[in-house]
Amino acid sequence: MPATSTTRKTAARRGLAAAAALPLLIGALASCGYGSDAKTDGAKASAAPAAADGKKLSAPEVRIGYFPNLTHATALVGLQEGLIEKELGGTKIKPQSFNAGPSEIEALNGGSLDIGFIGPSPSINGYVKSKGSNLRIISGSASGGVKLVVNPDKIKTLDDLKGKKIATPQKGNTQDVAFLNWISEKGWSVDPESGKGDVSVVRTDNKVTPDAFKQGSIDGAWVPEPTASKLVSDGGSVLLDETDLWPDKKFVITNVIVSQKFLKEHPDVVEAVLTGTVKTNEWINANPDKAKASANAKLAADSGKPLDAKIIDPAWKSILVTDDPLATTLKTESEWAVKAKLIAQPELDGIYDLKLLNKVLKAAGKPEVSDAGLGTK
Repeated sequence: MPATSTTRKTAARRGLAAAAALPLLIGALASCGYGSDAKTDGAKASAAPAAADGKKLSAPEVRIGYFPNLTHATALVGLQEGLIEKELGGTKIKPQSFNAGPSEIEALNGGSLDIGFIGPSPSINGYVKSKGSNLRIISGSASGGVKLVVNPDKIKTLDDLKGKKIATPQKGNTQDVAFLNWISEKGWSVDPESGKGDVSVVRTDNKVTPDAFKQGSIDGAWVPEPTASKLVSDGGSVLLDETDLWPDKKFVITNVIVSQKFLKEHPDVVEAVLTGTVKTNEWINANPDKAKASANAKLAADSGKPLDAKIIDPAWKSILVTDDPLATTLKTESEWAVKAKLIAQPELDGIYDLKLLNKVLKAAGKPEVSDAGLGTK
């Protein structure tokens, strides 16, 4: 993130220019979270951080990870608009972008990342593999934004999926688990390791899924936005929106997690970040069009190209930003992963620590959120 008001203004002007160019530029999937594993801006830490209220914070920098995906809208907009940075005063943000959950968890566990935006499945896997010692979920971020898009010439009904090749982003990732569960509820069988069975589940990186779809090597994909809308723009048809499968049409797609070490040593910095994310989500919900342009400007800054309007417009509408971690849905997703034999029965007690988030929400006059009985005691 920029270190001075001058550079922030420059970044804002560039963001507005990128947003204005939307109708004229062709979106490329390199801008959809399809870059290198981890990118940073190499920001230097300040020696004398101070919060927005003038109080000094306990860390000179905070390293924040995210995916350049629209389901990480809180991170994209919060960084682009300086809404998170504003709460940190002199504490510098060192942003890092990742392609997949496992690499972000590895960075968190390895000590090169402090806070991250990430999906529920890698959150669960990271928590379980470390036996509850390395991370905590400290906030929600987004719900929705996942669709089953198919070739309409080959697949016209859900029953037509049998015998077809359907892509998911990665074995055991959030969409993969959801699709395997949906298949099992249809009474069909798929080996979770190989992906072979009544439906061929083809684990394909989101950055190559559109080309695979156009070439006919897959017949459809169960994927997050904006990949889903990119497939639609390439001739695909939305056969199912995962939102319709959930009670209240809400399910967690992105959490905010933190290193337990960082949380213990720098709770003031974590609280400041959460204040920034809560204000970011409020701004997004109050200014959806401006927020969409801001997110696209951040994608353009990260990848060099914004998303085309025909991709970002439908994608943006399907995503809900939320401070609520929707903890009951994470518990359900863990049960699906167990049923698919991708993980053993996990012990999730303590995976949430929502004390700082609820403190921030209370101060903002907002209702507190629940950890569904999975919080720290």
